[in-house]
Amino acid sequence: MRYLPLQADDRRAMLAKVGVTSVDELFAAVPKAKLLRALPNLPKAKGELEVERELGRLAARNTPAASVPFFVGAGAYCHHVPASVDHLIQRSEFLTSYTPYQPEITQGTLQYLFEFQTQVARLTAMDVANASMYDGSTGAAEAVLMAHRITRRKKAVISGGLHPQYADVIATLSKYSGAAVHALAPDPQARETIATTIDAETSCVVVQYPDVFGNIRDLRPIADAAHAKGALLVVVVTEIVALGALRAPGDMGADIVVAEGQSIGNGLTFGGPYVGLFATREKYVRQMPGRLCGETVDAEGRRGFVLTLSTREQHIRREKATSNICTNSGLCALAFTIHMTLLGETGLKRLAAINHANACDLADRLAGVKGVSVLNDTFFNEFTLRVPGDAAAVIEQLAAKGIMGGVPVSRLLPGDKAVADLILVAATEINTDDDRAAYAAALKEVL
Repeated sequence: MRYLPLQADDRRAMLAKVGVTSVDELFAAVPKAKLLRALPNLPKAKGELEVERELGRLAARNTPAASVPFFVGAGAYCHHVPASVDHLIQRSEFLTSYTPYQPEITQGTLQYLFEFQTQVARLTAMDVANASMYDGSTGAAEAVLMAHRITRRKKAVISGGLHPQYADVIATLSKYSGAAVHALAPDPQARETIATTIDAETSCVVVQYPDVFGNIRDLRPIADAAHAKGALLVVVVTEIVALGALRAPGDMGADIVVAEGQSIGNGLTFGGPYVGLFATREKYVRQMPGRLCGETVDAEGRRGFVLTLSTREQHIRREKATSNICTNSGLCALAFTIHMTLLGETGLKRLAAINHANACDLADRLAGVKGVSVLNDTFFNEFTLRVPGDAAAVIEQLAAKGIMGGVPVSRLLPGDKAVADLILVAATEINTDDDRAAYAAALKEVL
């Protein structure tokens, strides 16, 4: 009864209140073919100890990233997170606070969100950042909707170097907002000419940096081409550590920068939760989704923090909201801020340099395997590998040898035969010299 407190009379009263006679009527809109005919084949009840053992057995079937040589990236990266980060986010003043609706009792939360915004703005070289978004992909979609509002146009041009799953999220939100998406073909070697696709109906151009295939390009020509047609440049960064080594998007003309912040402070954890970073120019601040924390003084002149701008539907009338996002991934944002604070500018640059050096060493080793080539001229910590035959099969064979060798591009672009022989390979600071040697040796054996 602890988790099922309602009695039959309670259920009848609830059904009567909403105007139906049975629970089945609540699911009338679901196609009958999609409804279960019987209970799923699951144990009906187990004790706590039995459940722990069963879940432990299932968990043991996974291969944690830290347990084997690991080179998987494609938007989610394995970095070392200091133990101090996990310790600090569990302090009671952080762990027990929720959302800062009442600034007089949530100064701690507001202050770390203010610091988070400052860090994101400095990383991206933009004027303002919010606090914050679900993740990078939904942040990218929100950026496109924001560009539509600013330009009063409803067409987005999507680079072929954008992560396909990010492009899918943008397409989904665009479909239900009546906007158009012009997505360029996948572009493993960054040869596309985006400028020729921008017209008078284009609200924004969305470009990933580095792109999903690892390529690094100068964004200034794309920004100039977009601005010449009255469009905005939206830059997406899936590997935020890259900005410790690369020129910031804001210095190359970006109007909106969105990023995935998972690499800093947040472990892979088998897929989330993550935290989206979102920054823009000051002149567009009132069209920015989410919330913006600001610094002020109280009645006695003491420094304090408040929600300066709250454009979410939780705060204002739904029709006035710029977004219906209902969380800012606060704990993940806190972990990001703590880790970034521990690193500092010097530490971030050193971390980025180690990532790049490890990736260069790995690329050289793998390119030395007969039949293998690296497609990228430049990259940060991730690159595209071409292998003879089916890349997905190669990855499975490497996994059987205890090497997590990367992500076959066919997994991101199913059905596209042109990418069937490509693998996205990432190397971070967690990879040792022995790990890289093991990968090269295993790949040679597999091929």
